[in-house]
Amino acid sequence: ASAAVLIAAASAASVPDGTWPTSTGTVQYSEAYTVAAGEVFDGEMQTFERSDITCNGQEESGSSTAVFLVEAGATLKNVIIGANQMEGVHCDDSDCTIENVWWDDVCEDALSIKGGSASSVSTVTGGGARSADDKVVQHNGYGTVKIDGFYAEDFGKLYRSCGTCGDKQRFVSVSNVYAVNPGKSIVTVNQNYGDEATLSNIWIKSDDDGYAVCAWSEGNADGEPTELGDGPSDPLCQYSESDIHVNEDVSTATSSSSTTTTTTTETTEAPSATTAASESSAEETTEAPADTTEASESSEEESAEAATSNSTTAETPAVTEATTITEAPTVTEAAATPSPSSKCDARRKRN
Repeated sequence: ASAAVLIAAASAASVPDGTWPTSTGTVQYSEAYTVAAGEVFDGEMQTFERSDITCNGQEESGSSTAVFLVEAGATLKNVIIGANQMEGVHCDDSDCTIENVWWDDVCEDALSIKGGSASSVSTVTGGGARSADDKVVQHNGYGTVKIDGFYAEDFGKLYRSCGTCGDKQRFVSVSNVYAVNPGKSIVTVNQNYGDEATLSNIWIKSDDDGYAVCAWSEGNADGEPTELGDGPSDPLCQYSESDIHVNEDVSTATSSSSTTTTTTTETTEAPSATTAASESSAEETTEAPADTTEASESSEEESAEAATSNSTTAETPAVTEATTITEAPTVTEAAATPSPSSKCDARRKRN
């Protein structure tokens, strides 16, 4: 008999301490690299940028100026986005996974999430971004964005639900974040579109109090959204003052956990089968040894075949796929990490 057992497990990213990763090399693309659906692109902490693009501040562009185009169902991880680009990373069909990705010098936006459906979920786990005059995560599509364990430094808004992309309800959860010198807000959503933001365990370091933790505006299709207010306001901005830690020692931070539930199956032997076997007649027991011996030999042969099959599978190198993923025929590699680029000038603010 089998029984389903529900097991609750807590999982959460740790709160960053502000340490920036060291690049292991530089890769330049002459066009945006597409991470296909189902693919896991592991950049092994190299810096990726464009060979044909430099930042032009807040000049409007599009996916053609990005470094990576991440399709729905794809994962981009262990990557540093360099300064030579404009739109960083695009998830144009939502439902993407961004893991331990760092934007060294944000140009227009770091991550743009578009398309999808009401049930779409895109996740940003770990990583960080700095020097963003405006937005880090721009959410133009549908569904939910989850940001956990992220570090942001010198930025305008960490997350912005688009206020000029039409009447689309969006959801965002932000947890275990360390934000240094926010300019306008951690999160900005749209009241009239029914957006909902949930914030927990937010650590902020700033000498200026001219920012909002969670702000809301009135979206429209004709111009800049009108800012209406900020602060805890259910369901727009769901958090309490105890969730926000301003100018506290981040080394004392502990992660807040989200609980997930998994199902396992336990199998037990039915005692009735054993009892029935023990009640066999003496005549049947006498005849059993020959059958048992034959069955045992068959079982041993099957076990040997299974062991051979398992051994063959285990010997297949697991690294082959990862190696193929990280190599791109259009890439030119530099031998050493480039010196930091100067920050983009004349960036204009936009909502």
